[in-house]
Amino acid sequence: MRLLLFCLLLLVIVSSSLQQCSGLLLSLANALASLRRSNDTSIHRLLRSSSLRSAARHRRHRGRHSAHRVPPPSHRQLSLPLAPGSDYTLSLSVGPPSVASTVSLFLDTGSDLVWFPCAPFTCMLCEDKSTAGNSRPLTPPTDSRRISCASQLCSAAHSSAPTSDLCAAARCPLDEIETDSCTSHACPPLYYAYGDGSLIAHLRRGRVGLAASMAVENFTFACAHTALAEPVGVAGFGRGPLSLPAQLAPSLSGRFSYCLVAHSFRGDRLIRPSPLILGRSPDAAAIGSSETDFVYTPLLHNPKHPYFYSVALEAVSVGETRIHARPELGYVDNAGNGGMVVDSGTTFTMLPSDTFARVAEEFARAMAAARFTRTEDAEAQTGLAPCYHYSPSDRAANRAVPPLALHFRGNATVALPRRNYFMGFKSQEGRPVGCLMLMNGGGDDDGGGPAGTLGNFQQQGFEVVYDVDASRVGFARRRCTDLWDSLSRG
Repeated sequence: MRLLLFCLLLLVIVSSSLQQCSGLLLSLANALASLRRSNDTSIHRLLRSSSLRSAARHRRHRGRHSAHRVPPPSHRQLSLPLAPGSDYTLSLSVGPPSVASTVSLFLDTGSDLVWFPCAPFTCMLCEDKSTAGNSRPLTPPTDSRRISCASQLCSAAHSSAPTSDLCAAARCPLDEIETDSCTSHACPPLYYAYGDGSLIAHLRRGRVGLAASMAVENFTFACAHTALAEPVGVAGFGRGPLSLPAQLAPSLSGRFSYCLVAHSFRGDRLIRPSPLILGRSPDAAAIGSSETDFVYTPLLHNPKHPYFYSVALEAVSVGETRIHARPELGYVDNAGNGGMVVDSGTTFTMLPSDTFARVAEEFARAMAAARFTRTEDAEAQTGLAPCYHYSPSDRAANRAVPPLALHFRGNATVALPRRNYFMGFKSQEGRPVGCLMLMNGGGDDDGGGPAGTLGNFQQQGFEVVYDVDASRVGFARRRCTDLWDSLSRG
């Protein structure tokens, strides 16, 4: 590990020194760890909040007809605070080494901005939301500065708005706009929206540390001073130029992977770190796993939402029955509609209503044949369906739950472990129950955008690699705790 970090330290001197390095290992923590002292961390509340948040994020994706950095609508339905249940956080250091502050940010491959709360900070509807380890907003780092409205990253943050428009918004004089000399004027404030909240922030540039011996000196991030239901910052890993991977050296930015350690929505259970690996080359088996274990599916180009990692879902298997997915899950049109987004920031996988209905119907048929009985109470408590009376400790019952697999383009079949799609827990009445952990993502009348979302709960126990250079996403079954132990000893 010391040799790896020493090699990465040379990044600040010359990026070519990383040619022989196998990657940068970082750790991801699960947000459940920050809920242990909460007065209400029941599984039912966490499942309910996670299902609501998953649906809200998917609706936000579906409702976008242009980039997500748009002016706030004149009429907004305010979201209620939703406690995190299965989000994964990444810790970064911000500011000069002598006075650097640590921030914990949610890992999100469905967005492309790195931001955190900055003092003074006002957050509306945030009273009941976890701060995921952030004790207080940070003072804007002393070594950071606002970026210019003439910067390409300023244009990218404002949906590629022309420099002239941005400089006008920054009150740059007309003669400076006409002569392209408005570099002294700061980039205007940025509005950014998620599924259940939004924020207004300023873009700044400064030092951000990724590991004990590795930092990026001119990293562009957003300082948020006001937010709605978003008290915690986000590390955007999407494909946009503002994302964390995009701002690293080429040897680190073209490929990253993570392996999410499985959990059961129990805040009292110790959850081991999940490995996040930046920049590992395809032949770097020395720090982990073999490439032959991966199944790959190609990335789809999305002209309207280029920051999404969109893939083609062709079918879902329940037991021996193969259910063909809705055609829109297999392509993205010129308006940015269709495909399935691989999103670490959404908890549960969302399927179009007709595809979900056929999957749920086949699952219910198999469960009924195995003599499981439905429980509507558990469905009302969690927002998930169908739910059944089920004991995870009953081996015969476990064998009777039908297997489920996702089939992606490129002959990439991902057979899900049972706990990734059917999880057992105790109902509010104390009875053992289990629910299907996939959700209905709605139909055509819900707007455009992605047809489906692959959530992080279904990604648990897999190493998921985002190979941007080769334009593909890969999946390999892993024991993520063993992978972390192996990599951290390297």
